[in-house]
Amino acid sequence: MSKYDDPDFFQKYSQMERSKHGLEAAGEWHELQKMLPNFIDKRVLDLGCGYGWHCLYAAEHGATKVIGIDLSNKMIEVAKSKTSSDIITYDVQNIADIDFPANSFDVVISSLTFHYLPDFDSIVLKIKKCLVEGGDFVFSVENPVFTAYGTGDWYYNEKGEPLHWPVDNYFSEGVRHSNFLGADVVKYHKTMATYINTLIKHGFKITKIIEPMPEEKLIEQMPDELRRPMMLLISARL
Repeated sequence: MSKYDDPDFFQKYSQMERSKHGLEAAGEWHELQKMLPNFIDKRVLDLGCGYGWHCLYAAEHGATKVIGIDLSNKMIEVAKSKTSSDIITYDVQNIADIDFPANSFDVVISSLTFHYLPDFDSIVLKIKKCLVEGGDFVFSVENPVFTAYGTGDWYYNEKGEPLHWPVDNYFSEGVRHSNFLGADVVKYHKTMATYINTLIKHGFKITKIIEPMPEEKLIEQMPDELRRPMMLLISARL
């Protein structure tokens, strides 16, 4: 079962700004939006679609078919409640189990999902199979600097002030236990090289890599976000 199907955890998640207000409240959106391809007349697959914000965006910008996949029943319920569009289809499914026919999609997107999956290589192979030649693959994950130590928190002094962001066991990939929304959440740390070289190995051409900073208008409100990268955004083409 997905952690997001736990009622207490999901209730806390639903109160996050990005849950309540969508893409404009997502700290990385101002950069991710620039990396997305033209969706006009495109077939789009969203892996780990959550509330379906990116599916809605693709449909509103000209996509002819959008499929959103998520392991959480609660996520899919919310996503379905946000649209009546016959362009969008949502399905509760483990990303590791997807098996779409060859050339099914022109664009594959994924937002903050792959760090929940142990194996990136097998997912990229599945994406390569269902993506047309020349198709776009754009995704975000928690930055390897963010996931390396695993706790998802700063190292504090005796006054509770953040001294530094701990980075340790960077090259030891695998399970990390993070405190997220007051719960123990299992994630899988992967190095920057693993993300990049896996794409290259399977024939993708990397077109852009961004470690997003907050928008300039928000920097004064969150100065600590300039001290370490929280996310990694990658766009690639097959």
